[in-house]
Amino acid sequence: MKIKKAEFVVSNTDHKLCPDDKRAEFAFIGRSNVGKSSLINMLTGNKSLAKTSGRPGKTQLINHFIINDDWFLVDLPGYGYAKASKVQREKWEKFIAEYLTKREQLLNIFVLLDSRLEPQKIDLEFMNWCGEKSLPFSMVFTKIDKLSSSALQKNLTKYKKEMMKYWEAMPPVFTTSSDSAFGKEKLLNYIGQIIDATK
Repeated sequence: MKIKKAEFVVSNTDHKLCPDDKRAEFAFIGRSNVGKSSLINMLTGNKSLAKTSGRPGKTQLINHFIINDDWFLVDLPGYGYAKASKVQREKWEKFIAEYLTKREQLLNIFVLLDSRLEPQKIDLEFMNWCGEKSLPFSMVFTKIDKLSSSALQKNLTKYKKEMMKYWEAMPPVFTTSSDSAFGKEKLLNYIGQIIDATK
């Protein structure tokens, strides 16, 4: 799949106010500072589509982008942002959970994971929550250009070991770099396959 057109549509904090049509949606979520905005901009070929910031927690709303007039890419707030107040974090968690569990046209959640880090408790808990809610998700490792291939494989193996404590099989796994665009084609083709399977 090639992205020829990507446009911002709407931001909100209520799944009921999301675009009122049945086009497929794919959500991107991860811990604050995982490189989500950079990944979205790399995938769409638009460096200013999602707001990137040196300050984690920039995304605080459900952001819908229409891709090729065919499907929605949904940018969700990062979780685990320590500098936000407890009340603010709980508010985010509530509307994110409602969106993820009640949005019927949501076909897949891409959970972004920093490839430089060993398995993080908050990421494992979020993926297990997705499993409990029967929400389909994929693991997307970011920033693979920031570490050696041996260190990457070591961390991927550790993630697999942790995941297999709870799962019978691994979800789809992608490795990406926003700087080199590594993984772009594979990830977009996967989205295309899911869309084709629903038609």
